[in-house]
Amino acid sequence: MDEKTLKLWAITVTTTLLLKVSLAAGQEQHPLWEIEKILSGQKFIDLTHDFSPGIPHWPGFPEETRKTIYWYDKRPDIMGSGFYAEVFTHVGQWGTHVDPPAHFIKGGRTVDQIDPTEMVLPFVVIDVHEECAQNFDYVLTIERLKKWENDHGKIPPHAFVAMRTDWSKRWPDAEKMANKDRQGVAHYPGWSLPALKFLYEQRDVTASGHETTDTDPGVATSKDDYSLENYILSTNHYQIELLTNLDRVPEAGAIAITAFPKPKGGSGFPARVFAIVP
Repeated sequence: MDEKTLKLWAITVTTTLLLKVSLAAGQEQHPLWEIEKILSGQKFIDLTHDFSPGIPHWPGFPEETRKTIYWYDKRPDIMGSGFYAEVFTHVGQWGTHVDPPAHFIKGGRTVDQIDPTEMVLPFVVIDVHEECAQNFDYVLTIERLKKWENDHGKIPPHAFVAMRTDWSKRWPDAEKMANKDRQGVAHYPGWSLPALKFLYEQRDVTASGHETTDTDPGVATSKDDYSLENYILSTNHYQIELLTNLDRVPEAGAIAITAFPKPKGGSGFPARVFAIVP
């Protein structure tokens, strides 16, 4: 167990003991507030890109548009005044976003059917940014996951597992994100099917995420192969795409919070994701 993991473990144990003592003594009627006090003393790392027209996105999707319809002062080109309001038009898979099962699986769960219990999770970060710097076509393997477990212990059930590639440092340059060669083939890292099956079938994780635009590596998506994303969503789990700031989160010991609006029957939506870091 590394130092940061040990620190979070100590915080958790201390919190539990303090709550038990205070409850036994009848001194604390709101134990969750005590947990909030402890969490508020930790670091909060935003893992979400700002979104706006012109950001990198899947090439088959239209551009975002925005229109101001109310402004503080009177203007002839808007509906009214006194406050600021806009109309946003964008695809659900825009910026840092959630993909629910229904994104690929007919009859699968939609955004509104993802339960809040799936949004506060142990955060596992697989740091492969050095490997990706040497090989743009890197794919995450079971062997690398087992190395993580050798270093930090078994991946906990119901975790959120993110692959750190540092690809988000290329944002918001769409050409650098796609990294296409002269033949138009994209070169960016991705997951592998054995690694995903290990996580979802043997470690019972709740969700996964990455910094690239796709689950599948660029050489696969260049051939319209999205089989890895299809696999994740077919297991009735969701994923988060286009994460950032994973370099500021330890490989083990943090908590992931994934939040997003609740469009009824929604096929996806921009998300706000952050980590609580010891």
